[in-house]
Amino acid sequence: MKRVHTSTQNRNTACDLRRKRFRLCFVTSLLVAWLLPVSVAPAQEALKPRAPNFVDLSLEELMDVAVTTVSKKETTLLEAPAAISIVTQDDLRRLGITTIPEALRSVPGLDIARIDANQWAVSSRGFNGQNANKLLVLVDGRSVYTPSFGGVFWNAQDTVLEDLDRIEVIRGPGATLWGSNAVNGVINIISKNSKDTQGILASTSLGTEDQPSVSFRYGGQLAPNLTYRAYAKYFNREGLVDSHGGNTEDGWKSIRAGFRTDWEPSKQELVTFQGDYYSLHTQENVAVPSLVYPFSREVEADIHDRGGNALARWTRTFSTDSHLSIQAYFDYFEHEQDLAIEKRKTADIQLEHGFKVLRINDVLWGLEYRFTTDEFTDSPVATWAPNSKDLHLFTAFLQDEITLVPDRLRLTVGSKFEHNDYTGFEIQPSGRLLWTPGAHQSIWTSLSRAISTPSRVETGAQINNLVFQPSPFVPVAQTVIFGNPNLQSEKVTAYELGYRVEPAHNLSFDAAAFYNVYEGIQNPVAGTPYFAPSPAPGHLVVPLTWENAISGQGYGTELSVQWKPLKDWRLIASYSWLQMHLTPANVLQKASPEHQLSLRSYVNLPWNFEFNSAAYFVDQVELSNGSGTVVIPAYIRVDAGLVWHPKPSLEVGIWGQNLLDNQHPESNSYYNPIRTEIPRSVVGKITWRY
Repeated sequence: MKRVHTSTQNRNTACDLRRKRFRLCFVTSLLVAWLLPVSVAPAQEALKPRAPNFVDLSLEELMDVAVTTVSKKETTLLEAPAAISIVTQDDLRRLGITTIPEALRSVPGLDIARIDANQWAVSSRGFNGQNANKLLVLVDGRSVYTPSFGGVFWNAQDTVLEDLDRIEVIRGPGATLWGSNAVNGVINIISKNSKDTQGILASTSLGTEDQPSVSFRYGGQLAPNLTYRAYAKYFNREGLVDSHGGNTEDGWKSIRAGFRTDWEPSKQELVTFQGDYYSLHTQENVAVPSLVYPFSREVEADIHDRGGNALARWTRTFSTDSHLSIQAYFDYFEHEQDLAIEKRKTADIQLEHGFKVLRINDVLWGLEYRFTTDEFTDSPVATWAPNSKDLHLFTAFLQDEITLVPDRLRLTVGSKFEHNDYTGFEIQPSGRLLWTPGAHQSIWTSLSRAISTPSRVETGAQINNLVFQPSPFVPVAQTVIFGNPNLQSEKVTAYELGYRVEPAHNLSFDAAAFYNVYEGIQNPVAGTPYFAPSPAPGHLVVPLTWENAISGQGYGTELSVQWKPLKDWRLIASYSWLQMHLTPANVLQKASPEHQLSLRSYVNLPWNFEFNSAAYFVDQVELSNGSGTVVIPAYIRVDAGLVWHPKPSLEVGIWGQNLLDNQHPESNSYYNPIRTEIPRSVVGKITWRY
């Protein structure tokens, strides 16, 4: 750790050097990428095709895209009885996406706010913040939700983005199938089967942030029914800027490697084995409280996080209506936050079985056991009691999809039964009704109950917060947030209604409305101040203790429209409206924007060019900053880029991001004293397939 004393002049000089390096590196890499395929091998007739171009698909074909997250079995988007959106590989490619959180900006009802160069706040239907705890995130069936702080460490979630098949996003509870913490949504990040990633892929991104990002993947075949891929990825990203345009010293760099194998011993069986390892370095500005004037010191910490995982899954398909699946994974990571180091190991095993009964009942049931153990070190900001803890989770679920009228009316009922070490036995039921009055429209409604379990920080940590002196004649005071081992789960009862329709071959609508009733929302509650002689000097402690203190309602609407005015032009617009009313009134009700709009345009041009653009409006929010509240103003973001395919194996793109703003803030950190802002940026990317 070291004190921060970088001058604004030096920060601005660093920004100028960064722009010059980008121009030089991008031109050089473009020439290398153009010459590399020629020097490595002659032109091939069977070059690997690039990702599907969704502009070429009709809207009817898009509505028939398969999704699996809603019911844990393949169904079409039109017939999914939930508010679900898909981020496709084509979306990632066209918009020059370099991180998974940025890929989610276009999903209606999701709130994506960048905190600094390496952290994001991501939530659905409210309650956004640095540790948003009401959104469950899965990567190929492996939960990456952390029980330490609640939420997801987004800077640790990465891969070769070209190897992602899609990202499925459910807005609204998904707890019946996926378990606790799927209160306001589920994000399921799904990678491609290794048989779809054969050959060589190499890509590099360079820009005012990326200095650079490089990915390499090789896929091969060991037998006619056994394929594999292995990858490595490295990036070095610059820090962002403060309100004066100076560098905030929050850059990050990462190296990651992994593999996946898929074996089909028969037409009815699939065995998948995959794993990843990552090591990332970030810079973090932390305000460390002090009991002597000036009561806080800013330190710049060099953080080294690392982790790895391994997953195995066996699936046997007995018929079109029956299957059995067993999955197990192990996950390990070391993470530093608030200058405290966390080490965590997780082992999980799941069984899932689906079968048909009486020709009208599709039954799905499953069991899961998860064991996780952690170890925390204390820091000047956070201390833990105990420093190490084991947690056990036992779950079972049962769901029945009942066909009431063939091809017209379907009812899905089920429940998750769970036992955790914090709140004991929990039940999370749901019911969903789907009506398809015609081939091009569907109406669905649902009633669900879901919970969010307490985290380690809320039950067993002491957070040393703000230090202040009310007047020169009284002792120094410090606010301290204490964990509460008796916390209960946060609960939501959710009512939803949705409608999808394709009134014309080139026009479709997807609308959803929801009303959520929340109980037991956790919030620090003030206690009686007391004098503490230790640590010296003697001081007043203003205690805050986590309690299930808040209840309330959230409601809103989400609308998505797709239109193809021309064969080679697709427009996607979305709008979401959110209202939160909490009792007692709390800043959490203003933590997510009331209004959000987005518009994307994908155009195929002659001579293998594409022009793609996106515009986003995000309403203002009000967030806690530890000592009060801060208002993040509304902003408009515009991105645009040109993509060129000079040959089937080569893709070159350049994008401008945040084109209307020199810079703007999107969120804030609980412990970073510097408010980071997002600057205008440029990124170029070259992808070569062979």
